[in-house]
Amino acid sequence: MTTEPDDVTATRLAYDTVAEDYADLLRDDLAGSEYDRAMLGVFSEQVRRDGGGLVGDLGCGPGRIAGHLAGLGMDVVGVDLSPRMVDVARRDHPGVRFEVGSMADLPFRDAELAGALAWYAVIHTPEERQGELYAEFARVVRPGGRLLLAFQVGEDVVHLTHAYGHDLDLHTRRQRPERVRDRLREAGFALRAEFIRQPVGPEKSPQSYVLAQRV
Repeated sequence: MTTEPDDVTATRLAYDTVAEDYADLLRDDLAGSEYDRAMLGVFSEQVRRDGGGLVGDLGCGPGRIAGHLAGLGMDVVGVDLSPRMVDVARRDHPGVRFEVGSMADLPFRDAELAGALAWYAVIHTPEERQGELYAEFARVVRPGGRLLLAFQVGEDVVHLTHAYGHDLDLHTRRQRPERVRDRLREAGFALRAEFIRQPVGPEKSPQSYVLAQRV
C-alpha cells in the first residue's frame, strides 16, 4: 500500500475545511477578469478547432472554471482532491460531472482527453514532484490535445495558516515560467503561447498563463 505524501493530506484537509467560503468568495471572480476569460476562450476555441472532445479541469475546486467551460459548450469533467470541494461543485454546477481524484493519478484512460487545464492547481505540489504531474497530464491528453496552466510567478513558498475565514495548514508555491516550460517539454508538450500579466487588486505577484499542445 502506497503512503500518501503529507503535503497531499494537508492540501485535502485544508480545502475540505474552506470549501464553502472559498466557493462564495470566488463565485463571481471570472466576471471581473477579462484576462482569465480570454485565455479560457482561446483554450476552448483551440479544442473545438482540433475536433472537440472531453476536457478535464484538473484540481477543479468548487467547479467555477468547469462551469464556465460548460457554458462555452465544452464537454468537461472536473477532478479534485477534496471531497468537500467536489460536493460544492456538484451542487453549484449540476450539469457538469465531477469526480474525487488526484492529479498524480487521474481517473482517465491514456489519451482520453482532448484537452486539460490546471488552473492554479499545481501550486501545492513540491518542486521535486511537479514533473510527475506533467507526465500524468501528458498521459491523459491525446496527441494534438491542448493544456492550459495558470499560476503565480515567483520562487517563494507561502505558508498559509489562516485563509477564507479558517485556520489551516497549506503551502502554495509560486512558479518560475522557464522551469514550467522545461517540465512541459520534458513531459511531451510543446509551448504554443505564454502570457504574463501584472498583479491586480490584492494579488501579490504576476500571474502566468501557459498554453501547450501534446506532441
